[in-house]
Amino acid sequence: MVKVKVINKGHQPLPAYATPQSAGMDLRANIGESITLRPMERKLIPTGLYMALPAGYEAQVRPRSGLALKHGITVLNSPGTIDADYRGEVMVLLVNLSAEDFVVNDGERIAQMVIARHETAVFAEVAELDETERGTGGYGHTGVE
Repeated sequence: MVKVKVINKGHQPLPAYATPQSAGMDLRANIGESITLRPMERKLIPTGLYMALPAGYEAQVRPRSGLALKHGITVLNSPGTIDADYRGEVMVLLVNLSAEDFVVNDGERIAQMVIARHETAVFAEVAELDETERGTGGYGHTGVE
């Protein structure tokens, strides 16, 4: 378990896990009035939350599966990363991929957030890489069956 410092400048409850084994916590819209997302439109939706993650952690902002399936609403830069040194408001970049307007209401669960540990990489420049069975096979190299 990792402790995350949070300031809630909004009027929504803090993110919480829905079940004991949930990986993500719901993020809620913290808005004064409803926001309409037209088809193919994207907007930043405020949450009212500010946080300080410990070094070595990130918060990943991901779509909610129900919004994606039922309404075509997703997080555009999914997963969005909140770095440990970011101190601004947590915002969710939503996009409407449906053919109909979608209204975001105050308090609506708009995304989920996963707190994850990450490593810091150090690059070592070399003249060649080791051989593997895959080699340089890229996108779709294994087929569809």
